[in-house]
Amino acid sequence: MFKKIVVAMAIVIGMATSAMAEGEVHRVVFHVDQNDPKVMNLTLNNVQNVTAYYESIGDTVEIEVVAYGPGLHMLRADTSPVATRVATISLELDNVTFAACGNTVRKMEEKSGSTVELLDEAEMVTSGVV
Repeated sequence: MFKKIVVAMAIVIGMATSAMAEGEVHRVVFHVDQNDPKVMNLTLNNVQNVTAYYESIGDTVEIEVVAYGPGLHMLRADTSPVATRVATISLELDNVTFAACGNTVRKMEEKSGSTVELLDEAEMVTSGVV
């Protein structure tokens, strides 16, 4: 009986150790609420730095960049000053997603009277702050 308990404990410890060796999964959200190329580029730099850091310690990270209010210009096909960087990051880093606030899109469309086209890399969500 004692031998069975020791074997069972060894199996449990082995499973726990192998799970820890796989690393943790972290989730990070960056928000962009300013129509400022410096802020947008800083956010994209941070996305790359956070990804590199967690990879260096054997962990993984899921990152979402959410743009709303004036920051939505980051993900607009017609006005994004960082469209090329967004496309490059989307191709290079499969752990990063870009979300555009649906409320902001709707308000911008109402104000301009035309459709707001988003970058191909962006997914529209109902509300950026939610």
